[in-house]
Amino acid sequence: MAFVVKSPLSTSHASWRQQNNLLNPISDLKIAKRVADRFRYRVPSVRKFVASMASTQVQSSPPTVPSKSVGIPIMVNGCTGKMGRAVLEAAMAAGLNPVPVALGGPEDAGKILDFGGKQVEVHGPSDRESVLSSALNDHPNLIVVDYTVPAAVNDNATLYCKVGVPFVMGTTGGDRELLYKTVADSKVYAVISPQMGKQVVAFLAAMEIMAEQFPGAFSGYNLQVMESHQASKLDISGTAKAVISCFQKLGASFELEQVQQIRDPKLQVEMVGVPEEHLSGHAFHMYHLTSPDGTVSFEFQHNVCGRSIYAEGTVDAVLFLAKKVSSNADKRIYDMIDVLQILFPVLGIMFWLGPRCYLTWPTKLVP
Repeated sequence: MAFVVKSPLSTSHASWRQQNNLLNPISDLKIAKRVADRFRYRVPSVRKFVASMASTQVQSSPPTVPSKSVGIPIMVNGCTGKMGRAVLEAAMAAGLNPVPVALGGPEDAGKILDFGGKQVEVHGPSDRESVLSSALNDHPNLIVVDYTVPAAVNDNATLYCKVGVPFVMGTTGGDRELLYKTVADSKVYAVISPQMGKQVVAFLAAMEIMAEQFPGAFSGYNLQVMESHQASKLDISGTAKAVISCFQKLGASFELEQVQQIRDPKLQVEMVGVPEEHLSGHAFHMYHLTSPDGTVSFEFQHNVCGRSIYAEGTVDAVLFLAKKVSSNADKRIYDMIDVLQILFPVLGIMFWLGPRCYLTWPTKLVP
C-alpha cells in the first residue's frame, strides 16, 4: 500500500517518519541525539551534494577531470534543458570542445545558445541525421551526450548507432532492454546509466555487493521508500528502482507502486526539508527498514541539491569512453560502475572478487 501524507506538516525527514508510523530511535532506542538534528538537510557552504547514511554527511569530492584541455569534441543533445546546460558548463571547464551544433525537440529547432562565448545551434528532428553525420565527419573523435526526454531515448539511440557515433546516455526512461539490444547489435561504444553521480553510484555499488553477499538478510523487514524530485520529473527515480531491487534481494518485500513520490513543492519544503532554492533541481531519497516486531530499524538516505554532481560524472564518462574508443576496446557497452572502477580501483577489485571477499569498515578486504 502506498504511503499517505497527513497534515499538519513539520520541517524534516523526522516528520515523514512520524506520519508513516516508523520506529522512533529516540523513544524506542534511547538515542540522545534528536532525530530532526540527525536527518535535517542543510546545504553545505562549498559543495551542493550530500550523501548520508544514518547521521553521517559526506560532501562530494572535487571533479576528477584534468585541468588542462583535452580537446575531445562533444555534442550535448538536450542542451536547452537545465541538465544539458550543466553538462556543457562542466565539459568546457574540463577542457572538452563542444561542437557548434546539437539536437533537440521541434520546439527548440533554430535556437542559438551561448556557452562561455561558444555558440551552439539546436536542430530539430527533421534534419537530425544529416546534422549528426556532418558533425561526425568534421570531428571524427566526436562523442555525443544525451540529456533529452524519456520518450526520445530509443529513437535517439537508434540514430547514434546508425551514424556510428559513440554516446553517453544520461536520459532515463524509454525501453531499456531495447536500448541495450540496439547498441549491442550496432557495436557502437556507449556509456548507459540512469545515474551519473559518482558518489551515488558508489552507494549503489555497495548495495549490490551487500545484496550479493547477504541475500535474505532483511527477510521479513518492512521497507518504506520516499523520493523527492523537482516537479517536472514524473517517473520514479531510476536510482530508487535500483536500490529497491537490492533490498528485494536482501529479503524485503516491496513493490514499486508503494514508493512515495513527493513532487509538491510545499511538501518538499515542509515535510522533506528541501531548500527552497533547490526545488527546481534536487534528489532526496530515504529508505527505511523496520523489523517484523518493530524493535529494529535501519535508514539509508542520500540527498542531492543541484546538478553539478551529475554533470561532473557525465564528463568523467565522456573521458572514459574516449579512452575505450581510442584503444579499440573489445567491450562496447559500459555503465558508471565501469567508470568508477577506473577512477577508484579498489571498487573494481571488490566487484572482481565478488563472493570471494567481504567488506569491513572502513575499506578493508578480507578473503
